[in-house]
Amino acid sequence: MAKFDPLIAQYGKEMKKNYSFFYSSVRKYDRIVIFRHIKPDYDAQGTQMGLYTFLRDNFPQKEVHFVGDDHVSFTPKIFPKTERLNDEWFNQPFLAIVVDVGDHERIADPRYERAETILKIDHHPCKKEISSHPILDVESAAAAEIMTDLLLKFKGTTLSKEAASYLYIGIVGDSGRFQYSSTSAHTFACASALIKAGIDINQIYLTMYEKKIDDLKVTAYVLNHFQVSPHGVAYYLLPDAIQKELNITSEQGKNNVNLFSNIEGINAWCSITEDPNPKDYCWRISIRSKAKDISGVANRWEGGGHAQASGCKIKSLDQLDDFIQSLDELFL
Repeated sequence: MAKFDPLIAQYGKEMKKNYSFFYSSVRKYDRIVIFRHIKPDYDAQGTQMGLYTFLRDNFPQKEVHFVGDDHVSFTPKIFPKTERLNDEWFNQPFLAIVVDVGDHERIADPRYERAETILKIDHHPCKKEISSHPILDVESAAAAEIMTDLLLKFKGTTLSKEAASYLYIGIVGDSGRFQYSSTSAHTFACASALIKAGIDINQIYLTMYEKKIDDLKVTAYVLNHFQVSPHGVAYYLLPDAIQKELNITSEQGKNNVNLFSNIEGINAWCSITEDPNPKDYCWRISIRSKAKDISGVANRWEGGGHAQASGCKIKSLDQLDDFIQSLDELFL
């Protein structure tokens, strides 16, 4: 077991109570399903699969599943295809564990509501709580960081190399490779504990960030078409027609957002990608920042997130100038 201060040292008795409730609930239920948010990122899937693997390793007699939508790039390169459970499975009592979701509307599979008990492990601000015993820390860099802390203190269990690898991917993904301001001593302590479990960080980084030659065409397009506002907000647009021309999906459109992370004079940067889904037509925006908290701007534009990494959307390009101005005003 790793010996570093747990989150309960920060939050006191209430968090300690929630940790204990998590452990007792896992031991109690023989049927467990792990949920996470739609359009998953490294943290959502890393946390989900880290917990899934941990439970399968330590409680082989239990029936454990993971659900949600697959990722266009991560599946099956990094994470296995998500399970498909028929509706009848949820008719019997089960434990739902929801990870990396702040708002319940973004949970990928609504059948979590049918669970006898719901647990939640997350690091996002929450508008409506779905669990009676949430393990929530908005200061943590990743949900995988909280999960690592939680699992390393689960008495009588072990953390395998495979489970640790998934959790490390989650921490690296949401901390921006330990570059975002949410990275703390606790983040590094968790990463250190996972490395001690025997993970191969070189292989992990290769798997996460290796690109294909065709990806250079997308990068070239972005570098040739980005714009910068008067106060250092860089952004690029990827209309649906351009996505088809570049042979990418709307979800892949944000992959080049961090091209602008270390450029002098650029304070915040965005990918703005058309999502032509007829049910929710919009332009999806990923926002990053060097120092200023951009989560408030994201909240104003139907989104949210963290101080230096948030997401939101606009309904049409008619709103683009107003959106960029709202970011620009942060740097006056």
